[in-house]
Amino acid sequence: MAQSPQPDRSQKEKPNSLLNRLLDGVEKVGNKLPDPAVMFFGLLIIVWVMSWAMSGVSFDETHPLTGEAISVTNLLSGPEITAFLANMVDTFMGFAPLGVVLLAMLGVGVAERSGYIDVAIKLMLNVTPKTLLTPMLILVAIVSHTAVDAGYVLVIPLGGVIFYAAGRHPLAGIAAAFAGVSGGFSANFVPSAIDPLLQGFTQSAAQIIDSDIQLNPLNNYFFTAASSIVVVAIGWFLTDKVVEPRLRGAEIDGHPDDMPAVDDVSPRDRKAFYAASLTMLAGIVLLYFQQQQKIRRWPIHKRVN
Repeated sequence: MAQSPQPDRSQKEKPNSLLNRLLDGVEKVGNKLPDPAVMFFGLLIIVWVMSWAMSGVSFDETHPLTGEAISVTNLLSGPEITAFLANMVDTFMGFAPLGVVLLAMLGVGVAERSGYIDVAIKLMLNVTPKTLLTPMLILVAIVSHTAVDAGYVLVIPLGGVIFYAAGRHPLAGIAAAFAGVSGGFSANFVPSAIDPLLQGFTQSAAQIIDSDIQLNPLNNYFFTAASSIVVVAIGWFLTDKVVEPRLRGAEIDGHPDDMPAVDDVSPRDRKAFYAASLTMLAGIVLLYFQQQQKIRRWPIHKRVN
């Protein structure tokens, strides 16, 4: 990495334009936001207070399933506070996506710890031309959601290293990777552990109308896949046209020799990756035909439903 070209710092500092002043303001406000746990606790308090304020209001709307009048329950009343504290464990265990998410996490954990996901990410980036480096990095960051938190641990620092090796500012690569990992958290071309979570939310909402409805974990797939295109396009534009110009003249801390290196994929890892991919594909095909055989044995009216 010592031979990597340094980012161009010959440009002047960012101009004091309206856009830059606006972005500076957004940065200052964002830095003052509290920890997410504190924010969620604050929202919990707000919901409690609003339930108390709205509990005395009468509504003309009725529940679409039961036909009963809709009313707001005062969550600050004695019985509700008691039920909240006493049923914490049952509420958590009854969370619709919990079982599917835990099962998906087991499979994802095996793929991550075995190095399968690490090799897949490196192979994707190795075939990327420099002109498409930004969108490919964002796309890889989005796909890294398949491994849940692997994107934060692997892709974000890797983005800085790759940009530095390409002669671009490493902070721009870190920002682009972070945008893909965090900004596009629920967007993905590949089914991931977030899909069962979204399915649980959607199914709970759909059961307000039909209490017997059961939804596929991939029922949000087309929306999340289309969202990936939007996230990549916006992230590409902002990284190349907004973030990187603002970093002109910004010095890189540390010595270039201390920059981490991107290790090449060894022939052994490459063979193992292809073997694992073929095995997974064969398993998916086998499950598909097994399910088709099961459906053919169902009565006609059940197939239609």
